[in-house]
Amino acid sequence: MDKALSEIYSELGISEKTAAFGEEVLKGLKERFARIDEIAEINQLKVLRALQKNQVSEACLHGTSGYGYNDMGREKLEAVYADIFHTEDALVRPQITCGTHALALALMSNLRPGDELLSPVGKPYDTLEEVIGIRPSKGSLAEYGVTYSQVDLLGDGGFDYDGIKKALNDKTKLVTIQRSKGYQTRHTLSVEEIGELISFIKNIKPDVICMVDNCYGEFVETIEPSDVGADMVVGSLIKNPGGGLAPIGGYIAGKKECVENAAYRLTSPGLGKEVGASLGILSSFYQGLFLAPTVTASALKSAVFGANIYEKLGFSVLPDSTEERYDIIQAITFGKAEAVEAFCQGIQAAAPVDSHVTPIPWDMPGYDAPVIMAAGAFVSGSSIELSADGPIKPPYAVYFQGGLTWPHGKFGILKSLQSLVDKGIVLW
Repeated sequence: MDKALSEIYSELGISEKTAAFGEEVLKGLKERFARIDEIAEINQLKVLRALQKNQVSEACLHGTSGYGYNDMGREKLEAVYADIFHTEDALVRPQITCGTHALALALMSNLRPGDELLSPVGKPYDTLEEVIGIRPSKGSLAEYGVTYSQVDLLGDGGFDYDGIKKALNDKTKLVTIQRSKGYQTRHTLSVEEIGELISFIKNIKPDVICMVDNCYGEFVETIEPSDVGADMVVGSLIKNPGGGLAPIGGYIAGKKECVENAAYRLTSPGLGKEVGASLGILSSFYQGLFLAPTVTASALKSAVFGANIYEKLGFSVLPDSTEERYDIIQAITFGKAEAVEAFCQGIQAAAPVDSHVTPIPWDMPGYDAPVIMAAGAFVSGSSIELSADGPIKPPYAVYFQGGLTWPHGKFGILKSLQSLVDKGIVLW
């Protein structure tokens, strides 16, 4: 290792042995990193093409206030998203507060009393349980007479096609497919797998709406779920597509009718997409989107590095060190709560903001167990930035994601390892 680099690692609390271990792991990752860079280049050009096609100008960056009528920048941004995702329309708004809000908006606007929602990939992410009504909550779909059906994945992680066929019925209006693993130890679905699932479902019930929770998956592959039959793809701007610059927001891209329904639910019947001021943050949305492919690549390199580090130390990691990547999340199972806490505390100590803060588990809204979150980010809760979190319950797994730059992601992983070493959980 270069002497200057070694010295600054030492100043930042990384021991010589930890740093040397990291460098040894990196030697075997050159080909993986080259492939990640190739995908980023393709996606970067895809974004650039959409920006140029829609003739984005300086005037698009200024935004509106009040009602937001005739907001050219907002309208062109939505056209850009529709082009990138190859969809008929898109809704991209700062009024969408987070990924859960975007998903709830897509569901509640396209389901009516008496309809049934089906998840063919098992349990949805924790915060959606109250949206659906699996756990009772004010304003849930269940309160509005929408029923829910679920088909779990098979033991090998594959789709239970027989179970899905039986679950589809006359009431099934919408199928929700969660691409990422959430707080589960299943593999993330590839776009190809999602396409196969959608094709199977549509062959049985052509009129069903297929929605994909695309959180953490944007720009990881060269195609998106909307390229393989999804009627809606939904995500958060403080994850991949915001590139670390978007301070808030979410998107829904898909069939025009589905997007229009969401717009009317977000604002008001009769108003829809025509209102909604962009409040001076369009520049961050545009520039964040432009940077998103390379920022996502940095997060992917960090995840691959983390998988290789912890697998070599004997921990169970998902995906493993050699698997293809379909989202930016790296799960590491420690088997004990103190290790999850030590990992997150190491990530927090590596942050550019609030590095002096020690994260502890707490009862977060929407979760059924205490959750610890390391998130020393420029944008609060931004999980495209270096972050880690996990529920304090068996199997005591931590979920690492983000890193706006690869050097920061690398440092974060080394700092997490150093925290485990310092607490005697990892013994050299």
